[in-house]
Formats: sequence, structure tokens, C-alpha cells
Amino acid sequence: MALTDEAIDKIKGMIMSGELGPGARLPKEADLAERLGLSRNSLREAVRALSMIRVLDVRQGDGTYVTSLEPTLLLDALSFVVDFHRDDTVLQFLEVRRVLEPAAAAFAAERMLDDDIDKLQLILDDLGDDPTIEALVANDIEFHRQIAVGTGNTVLASLVEGLSGPTMRARIWRGLTQEGAAARTREQHQAIVDAISGREPDLARSWATVHIAGVEEWLRRVL
Repeated sequence: MALTDEAIDKIKGMIMSGELGPGARLPKEADLAERLGLSRNSLREAVRALSMIRVLDVRQGDGTYVTSLEPTLLLDALSFVVDFHRDDTVLQFLEVRRVLEPAAAAFAAERMLDDDIDKLQLILDDLGDDPTIEALVANDIEFHRQIAVGTGNTVLASLVEGLSGPTMRARIWRGLTQEGAAARTREQHQAIVDAISGREPDLARSWATVHIAGVEEWLRRVL
């Protein structure tokens, strides 16, 4: 394993130095192994590991290439990790959401385009008067995703989207068991939209904090 880690570090060093840029093709396995002073087996394992986290793209019959290295691509690994979370870690995911999403709302109030704010309002309006819990949760996830996208920060948007899945069951559970949860969610969403539309980042941050913390507080009580 140590030799594989060394191989990973050496390939990473080539990428970080700019010797291998996005889209670049790696030298042939034998040539690269000799150049880096590695066994071909260690190099092969390193390439396999880096392809799993979307740093390298192995194309059968063509060669191995550095990917685009775009944040959305690299952060796909996060969704793989969170898929294996245990129910008792959901509070930790909510804690991370409580850190990230208020910041996203504040950024959106400063940066989100007017047309995108109109689309955010349409997401709420399209929900209807008596949505199912499943529809409400799906709407909630899309609402927060659009805010994160509106920041213009692709890393932040990818993180927010990746953290949505692990808290979905808690959101549904809350909607089914806590009286007034659906109405409260809609009211808080509207307050967030109003703050973003009014270009008030501090107010948007505050409402987003109240919104996320409400789910977290409820879950702490019921667990």
C-alpha cells in the first residue's frame, strides 16, 4: 500500500506542477514507471485509485488521460462516500449543512442573477397548496440546490448537492411527524427568497440558519 501511495503522490505532483494538465495523456505505463522509479504494478494500482476519484480517465485501447479536474467532477467522490453514511451520522451532515447553506444564501443575495431569483420564486410557487411530503422534500432539495448554483461557486454548489441525500429521510420523517413542518418550511423558504431578492446577505444568512437549524433541533429531540 505504501508503494501505491508513493505512486499516487508522484502522479499528483506531476499534475500540480502543470507537467500534466487537464486533458493531458499520461506516458505509456512502462515509460512512466521507469521515469518515476516505480514498479508497473504500483503504478497500475495508483492509476486505478485516481480514476475512481475522477482525477484520471482510463480509456481502453487509447490510453490514460487527466480529466478536466472540474470541481463538479472531482466532488462526485463525495456522493459515493455519503451513500454509505449510517443513520446515526445524519446530525453531522446537518451540522455541515448549517455551516455551508447560510453562507450560500448570503453569497446568492450578492451574486444571484435577477432571472435566477425569479426562477427560485417559481420553484416555491409550483409546489401547490397541498403537496405530498415527498413533493415537498423534492422541492426543498431543488430550492437549496438552485441557491447554491446561484452563488457562482461550483465547489460550494457541488458540496451542497452532495450533502442533500443523507438528510432526505430526516426531512421526510419530520414532515410526516411534526405538526406544521410543511407550512413552516414554505414560510422560511419564502423569507430566504425575499432576502435574496432584496439583496440582503445578512438576512438571507440568518433565515437559512434558522431553516437548517430547525431540522437539526427537531432531530436531536427525537433521536
